[in-house]
Amino acid sequence: MTTEQASRTTEQPHSKAAEAVLAAADTSPDGLSDAEAADRFDAYGPNEVERGRGRSAVDIFLAQFDSVLIWVLVAAAALSLWAGHAVDAVLIAVIVLANGLFGFVQDYRAEESLAALRELAAPTASVRRDGDTVDVAATELVPGDVVELSGGDVVPADCRLVETSSLEVDEAALTGESVPVSKSVPAVPADTPLAERASMVYRGTNVTRGSGVAIVTATGMDTEVGAIAGELAGTAETDTPLQAELDRLGRLLGLGVIVLAALVVPLLLARGTDPVQSALTAISLAVAAVPEGLPAVVTLTLALGVRRMADEDALVRRLPAVEALGAVDTICTDKTGTLTEGRMSVTRCWVNDSVVSPGASLERPDAERIDRLLRAGALCNDATAESGDPTEQAILLAAEQRGIDVATLREQRPRTGEIPFSSERKWMGTVHDDAVFVKGAPAVVVEKSSQVLTADGPQPLTDVAAERIHERVDAFADDALRVLAIAVGECGIVERDAVGDPVDISDGLTFVGLVGMLDPPREEVAAAVEATQRAGIDVKMVTGDNARTAAAIGETLGLGGEVATGSDVESLTDAQLRERVESVDVFARTSPAQKVRILQALQSGGHIVAMTGDGVNDAPALKNADIGVAMGVRGTDVAKQASDIVLLDDDYATIERAVERGRAIFDNVWKFVAYLLSANVAEVAIVFVASLLGYLVLPAVQLLWINLLTDGLPALALGADPQSGDVMERPPRDPDRGIVDPGMLGLIGGAGTASTVAILGLLFVTLDGAASVTPYVTTMVFTAFVVLEFEKLYVIRWLRETPALSNVWLAIAVAGSLALQLAVLYTPLNDYFGTVPLGLVDWGYLVALAVGVLPLYLGVAVLVRE
Repeated sequence: MTTEQASRTTEQPHSKAAEAVLAAADTSPDGLSDAEAADRFDAYGPNEVERGRGRSAVDIFLAQFDSVLIWVLVAAAALSLWAGHAVDAVLIAVIVLANGLFGFVQDYRAEESLAALRELAAPTASVRRDGDTVDVAATELVPGDVVELSGGDVVPADCRLVETSSLEVDEAALTGESVPVSKSVPAVPADTPLAERASMVYRGTNVTRGSGVAIVTATGMDTEVGAIAGELAGTAETDTPLQAELDRLGRLLGLGVIVLAALVVPLLLARGTDPVQSALTAISLAVAAVPEGLPAVVTLTLALGVRRMADEDALVRRLPAVEALGAVDTICTDKTGTLTEGRMSVTRCWVNDSVVSPGASLERPDAERIDRLLRAGALCNDATAESGDPTEQAILLAAEQRGIDVATLREQRPRTGEIPFSSERKWMGTVHDDAVFVKGAPAVVVEKSSQVLTADGPQPLTDVAAERIHERVDAFADDALRVLAIAVGECGIVERDAVGDPVDISDGLTFVGLVGMLDPPREEVAAAVEATQRAGIDVKMVTGDNARTAAAIGETLGLGGEVATGSDVESLTDAQLRERVESVDVFARTSPAQKVRILQALQSGGHIVAMTGDGVNDAPALKNADIGVAMGVRGTDVAKQASDIVLLDDDYATIERAVERGRAIFDNVWKFVAYLLSANVAEVAIVFVASLLGYLVLPAVQLLWINLLTDGLPALALGADPQSGDVMERPPRDPDRGIVDPGMLGLIGGAGTASTVAILGLLFVTLDGAASVTPYVTTMVFTAFVVLEFEKLYVIRWLRETPALSNVWLAIAVAGSLALQLAVLYTPLNDYFGTVPLGLVDWGYLVALAVGVLPLYLGVAVLVRE
């Protein structure tokens, strides 16, 4: 059979009879021969899903230099080297390299941590070859292989079932369905959604109970998981808002440097200035225009945020993702395992018209009937605390919460026989020496019952009583509970086969009650959702689970009442969906492709979107989102690989803390970008005006010193500024405004102008009519700039309502920078910087200048704030 023939015969196998699939695949229930399997392996290749290639150390390092701002600095270094100023070139190179190393260390650590989280799935499979069942590596499976499945197995490939026995499969990672799905052999319609294809099992899902035999219909990249991996491979990495804004800023500054050089150099040459001197002036302008410390400061500030988030159980894979979380205005979150605990829990019990929780008081009049209900549920149960069907584990936990010792109970009342659950029967029964216990679908158990347990003991199960039970089942179902009925009976009603094994139970059971189960919301989620909504962030649930369950969880968490399904999404055009996503907060039964459409509709509407999830089905949306947040405990390898941030505790509240951290980081980034750019504007203006007047002040080495140390260290310390109290009370920032918003432009222009006027005034006073700049004049201008920068720094913090003495690291940075400035004045370093020592009178002039400029800075800040 050729590959092309196989692809045609296995198309939509869920809608074809099992016999037809076997025939089309040219195989039998006994499986393939070894020779045929080898031929097909040559044709199809290994049963492997291509993993996204992890980033190598070289890739991570080179990525740190993928910035326009960095390349502007590289150009400035090359110009300095060409003009013979090796010291300047070396200083720029050190800045660029330091920035790259900071980012590399953080990103590399994140990648290594992620690698430690990865896990392998389905390393082996039980397959029939030449009529025998053998274990082979899952990678060796081929279409047409017949595999055997049993409880605890991971499904190794996409398969069409040909035999089942009480088979249930947990498909949450692929479909988002929160409870195991019963599987059966009959075909289903061709248009049946993936989550409802009972005749199929899919690669990477888990068998929770029962057994089955299935024919492999797709392997490797042809599986549903493979299709998702292929979609991920074709999705490009997206820049965060901060990355995009810094690149725009770099391009703008680069263009500014070219324009300045094009204006100044011809003017200087026309006035007879030496070509080398003209080139040095151009280099000084370039250095003055580019905030060399900005990449390093941004990187280190984000790294500080990463360390803090790591302490809060969040692994950041890309540094800029920290800040980008603070810019999101919409969070699309998966339900199962993200908003919910990812496990079933008994939340309500019903015993003859009494609805109670499992934790109800032991003093209640109906307490004994509740205990009897849960004891029966624990005995008619194949699970243990460590393994088994999630619904059965939930009943065990509820019994233990009531103080029932399940292990002792099972020892005292050992099982002597059982009738296993099947999708056709819809109930299971266990036989003991003194009684039989039944657990299953309420309608079926009611039909087999002739009595109902009441406060007065067993009473006849009348039509009226049965109707009340059905009404209670409907009420539980309306609240998205999965409902099971439990009944007891005498051993005499057990029907046995010829050898004495129980095969059925005749009517005559006593109906004990109902248990209602739910995958409950995490305790902390409601408060976290409320906090994010209060911060102006829309929260939307996008899940593969059914609409009723999604609506109930959404209502509990305060999400909107309207629910849209994947079918609704499919029926809408892109324009219609763009409008619909604005009003709908709960999307249910969505496929991976539909999740991506929802995200893209939000993004096309101008939203910055974060997506959370843990399953394979979440991975494409995680990759396409502005920020992808995967769960680290329950999360699949594919989801983690597609994400920007991995939550190591699977706690949704960590997302809310991360948003808070991101907003605080943006505030600090705003402060030091305003600080650096206002300094650069003043530097450019001073150098430009002075050069036109024939004076070369603030040579490149002094400008680098200002930008790297007197600006760089304090700007870096701003990253440790405490967050403002209203950081989660205000709406998300508008990404279209950019980091250089109107307020910052006003501050840059106003403060830059004040600094320029003051320092040019000092220049002319210290020149005292001289025709050229002396080292003393240069030193005064140089030092005055440093003093004014520190003064302006505290004005900017005041503008953002940051208390002056709230950051001890900033005080240390300012003191250290002043000490370094004194070192270049009063030590042999002054030979390299062209400076001379200043006297007390000179310092008096500088202090007076600072006092005179302070009202100008404050006036600008007041105007900007208003």
